[in-house]
Amino acid sequence: MPLPSRPLRKLGFLTIGLFDENDPGRGHESTLGIIELGERLGFDSAWLRHRHLQYGISSPVAVLAAASQRTRRIELGTAVIPVGWENPLRLAEDLATVDVLAGGRLNPGVSVGPPLHYERVKHALYPDTAESEDFGYARVERLLDFVRGKPATGFSGTEGFEVFSDRVQPHSPGLGHRMWYGGGSLRSARWAGEHGMNFLTSSVVKAEDSEDFAEVQLSHVRAFRARHPEGDRARVSQGLVVIPTDSASPEQRARYEEYVLGRLARTTTPQGPARLMFAPDLVGSSDHIAEQLYAQAAFREIDEVAFALPFTFGHEDHVQILTDIATKLGPALGWRPAA
Repeated sequence: MPLPSRPLRKLGFLTIGLFDENDPGRGHESTLGIIELGERLGFDSAWLRHRHLQYGISSPVAVLAAASQRTRRIELGTAVIPVGWENPLRLAEDLATVDVLAGGRLNPGVSVGPPLHYERVKHALYPDTAESEDFGYARVERLLDFVRGKPATGFSGTEGFEVFSDRVQPHSPGLGHRMWYGGGSLRSARWAGEHGMNFLTSSVVKAEDSEDFAEVQLSHVRAFRARHPEGDRARVSQGLVVIPTDSASPEQRARYEEYVLGRLARTTTPQGPARLMFAPDLVGSSDHIAEQLYAQAAFREIDEVAFALPFTFGHEDHVQILTDIATKLGPALGWRPAA
């Protein structure tokens, strides 16, 4: 994020879309309503997170297809699709289809690595190829190639009454420039830059050369841009949990503060074998949050954000938080709502 003299350019938000197992439609409708609200408030983008075999959105691409028909301006993103669950060719078709339906507003974010709890799910996901699947960067390279229009087959032309293409259809020309990589390591940041992607950095990073979260995140932003063809102009979006309380009720404020306090311990030291570092959630008035954000070195080097809505809060909480972000926090960061 730039210094206060340089305004925030793009303001977005991220949601997980929780639902009740016995009434999933209401939860999905709530998510669509939140996206519609985001557009009315002037947000530049709305992002959905993936959750497989859980009570959260398992198919954000499908939900964003619905959102594309209920909005007209706001950009729609995924943060992120774990491509270990996906066939890159089929995913490329789905992404291009939704981008066409959305009029070129889709911003797909992806990540690599084996599916969560792979040993428990591999026989259902890849019954015949579980041991030979490649969950590294090559899987994203295949996706990028298909999205960017490289041939998927050596055959094209007419066969009987049917006409075949050698590349993914529909082809959406601008989609290849709107592909994002969600990374939390120095290696991922460099790889994303080398492959001309945009970079999503979140509230989770790996403690590699430092145990200072902001310092680690700053190194990722700079490493990404150093390898990207567009250099300092390469797009980076930061995702943190911010909870402005300007219009919150006393009950909401107490609950928000308790939520943040309960997650604070994990931010003090690296967690687990992967040595993951978590950024503290920010709660309080918009002016207070803006001051905390500007104090972060990494935040001062980007001009796009996708603030994450706390996953366990209710619909009305999200409405209040989004409204305060758009009307209080965004302007405190120099942002202006889209027309």
